Amino acid sequence: MAETQEKIIQIAGSITVDELAEALGLSVTALIGELFKQGIMATINQRLDFDTASLIIDELEIKNVKLERKNTATKTSNFHRELSEKAVLRPPVVAVMGHVDHGKTTLLDSLLHKKTVEGEAGGITQHISAYQLKHDDRLITFLDTPGHEAFAAIRQHGAMLTDIVVIVVAADDGVKPQTVEAIKFAQSANAKIIVAINKIDREGADIPRTMADLAQHGLQPEEWGGDITMVPISAKRGDNLEKLLDMILLTADLEELKADVEIPAEGLVIESHMEVGKGSVVNLLVTGGELKTGKFVVAGSAYGKIRTMMDFRGKPKGKATPSTPVTVTGFKELPNFGDRFIEVKDEKTARKQALLNAQVEASETASANVTSTDLLRMMNTADNSKVFNVIIKGDVLGSVTSVIDSLKMIDTKGEISLNIVSSGVGDVTENDVYMAEGDNTVVYGFNVNVPTNIVKLAARDGVEIRNYRVIYELLDDAKASMENLLDDEVVEEETGEMKIKGVFRTERTAIIAGGEVLTGRVGAGMLGRVYRNKELIGEVSVDSVQKEKMQVTELVAGETGGIAFNLEKKLVIELNDRVKFFTRELRKKKL
Repeated sequence: MAETQEKIIQIAGSITVDELAEALGLSVTALIGELFKQGIMATINQRLDFDTASLIIDELEIKNVKLERKNTATKTSNFHRELSEKAVLRPPVVAVMGHVDHGKTTLLDSLLHKKTVEGEAGGITQHISAYQLKHDDRLITFLDTPGHEAFAAIRQHGAMLTDIVVIVVAADDGVKPQTVEAIKFAQSANAKIIVAINKIDREGADIPRTMADLAQHGLQPEEWGGDITMVPISAKRGDNLEKLLDMILLTADLEELKADVEIPAEGLVIESHMEVGKGSVVNLLVTGGELKTGKFVVAGSAYGKIRTMMDFRGKPKGKATPSTPVTVTGFKELPNFGDRFIEVKDEKTARKQALLNAQVEASETASANVTSTDLLRMMNTADNSKVFNVIIKGDVLGSVTSVIDSLKMIDTKGEISLNIVSSGVGDVTENDVYMAEGDNTVVYGFNVNVPTNIVKLAARDGVEIRNYRVIYELLDDAKASMENLLDDEVVEEETGEMKIKGVFRTERTAIIAGGEVLTGRVGAGMLGRVYRNKELIGEVSVDSVQKEKMQVTELVAGETGGIAFNLEKKLVIELNDRVKFFTRELRKKKL
């Protein structure tokens, strides 16, 4: 049977109950009825925000449906403009992707002769870094995207910026979940794929097996008649790196990558954060025109005048051409991760455009008159689930986004509701502590500082601040905290079965009987269910066990003996009854 194709529903800001029902292939009456069962009162024209619609689909366990945010003013797909006849060739933009520890950052380190690996917490790239290098007197722009699964949002964002994706796969480890994810991202972005089969110098490296694994996921090597270039390399030793660069440039030549330069500058926000003494520091990738210092730009609801511009090595630049990554200062506020930026003629125009974008965003948010917070509150009332309240502070917007997305991916089995009280870029502040008071809110910091006065304030007010530099440690902490909110669960484990062969004494609260253990074991302290002709007639507990008139700890399969049963209520046990024994204990639930 063919696999059911996943249906994608795009939501721009919000969606009505009527529209969601139609998109899901349900009648409005059926959807409203299902919502009512979940304790949610909804009307046909009620608007739902993105998170609410996602929660509804999860609650209703609707399969093969995926929601996607449909951006408006900053939509990246708007970049695919028709090129003019004056368009010129531009450097390729290459994203390096793959599974954690397969050697992406080491590869770039070798290519750039720049020590970047040791600087990353846990040896994992924490957000997108952009670099440029020259090969055969031609520029190549590289994006180093995180390999850890928690940074899926950033990695997908990286793919959307990209012409070519180099997927790094370790020859001694093969295809992993993040490898498959990278393949899907590259394909969804219509990017050309080159595979770098890394770590060929290691014992256990198996290039043919790795190629076969990749072929299983739709990447057919050129050597096998396919169209995917695969280059065996050792990033550590530098083997075949020149060949890899040759293949990148060859692919770029075949694609004839071009951009207009005689247009106002435009591009994408790669990353943004605040720095003391500099204000908003924003990493941009220019996709068209020439970005120059002194020019005004708009990105979503943020705008500013380019005050300074530096290349990836921190050297000042006066202008940046297409496919060039730069770090700029001058934005009045932080633009959002992934926003499109455009050059405008003056500050008045910039302010007006930013305000217009802000109004569009605000109207979309306001139009969703049922938010995810409302939905969680209604669902909690209906099913009494627990709520885990968190405040997220990160060094850059991309990190904050990834932390939030990763927290939402933790499978709580419907028993814990995640509530993001607030999130933002920068160090933990007094306001964060005040917001966390009173409702057991945990403040998570990621790559930020917690000033001494804030630590003291939090201790005084009983607020927990947990600061991390490695995201999977933060996620492990959050998962453990969620588990602590869960009630204990009753766990039963079957231990054995006995056939009754004799009843020696029957009292109101006890029975002494003999029998043969058919399977497993029977011991003191165990519980039992008594069946007669497969019908349950009552429960007992084992007080003691005897074998050949000697008290023993247990009987095992094939042995016969006597058992003293305790009864909670009157019960008659007869010849040939079956008793199925089990243990019962309280255990802490796990997610």
